[in-house]
Amino acid sequence: MAKIVQTAGRNALGEFAPEFAHFNDDVLFGENWNNQDIDVKTRSIITVVALMTSGITDSSLKFHLQNAKNHGVTQKEIAAIITHVAFYAGWPKGWAVFNLAKEVWSDGEGDLPYEDEAMRVHAKQMVFPIGEPNDTYAKYFIGQSYLAPVSTSQVGIFNVTFEPGCRNNWHIHHAKSGGGQILVCVAGRGYYQEEGKEAIELNPGDCINIPAEVKHWHGAAPDSWFSHLAVEVPGEEISNEWCEAVTDAEYGKLKD
Repeated sequence: MAKIVQTAGRNALGEFAPEFAHFNDDVLFGENWNNQDIDVKTRSIITVVALMTSGITDSSLKFHLQNAKNHGVTQKEIAAIITHVAFYAGWPKGWAVFNLAKEVWSDGEGDLPYEDEAMRVHAKQMVFPIGEPNDTYAKYFIGQSYLAPVSTSQVGIFNVTFEPGCRNNWHIHHAKSGGGQILVCVAGRGYYQEEGKEAIELNPGDCINIPAEVKHWHGAAPDSWFSHLAVEVPGEEISNEWCEAVTDAEYGKLKD
């Protein structure tokens, strides 16, 4: 988990109340929020409940509602949490918190149906859906991948998502003429490698043009989810040849 860093205290009160700013930024957030005895999602929920029961319904609660969402609390979960606490803390407090929660969870993202927190964060970073598990081609992948069709007419375009460490086998796009593939990275960090060449790191916005008859593979970095659009370049007599898997030794040579 990335370390939580807070500067709000120093930004607002650094000169007026430096000790308070220190306790807020360095102790409350710097030490307490980075404590690993309970996970950060649970810590976010506890904080929302504590503020709600205290009747705090200002910008600080909205900040912590957003923080809870960022750490994986879904719309259904926050609705259940607020409803449950309202029975004990007071119904008017529940109404007040729901008004803030609706603002935080009504930004068009919907209730993402992913239990994995890192997967949820990754999904929020792109406009294309993650799609369904790529079961049809699972035997050509190490690790779990997902497939979401973007266009299936004129030119085939698919959003392919790889969990950390996932990569496809070496493969070749054959064509009598034309053909090949274009990859456009849309989220996360990954790699592309042609046979006999060094792997190329891919980040959002990077584009790779893969001619026909070039043996290659692509996939996620060891520590990051990764998504790219795969564009099928039209051609004559096109086919795809799947080859051997990318070994752990080959994959282990990548930069972390």
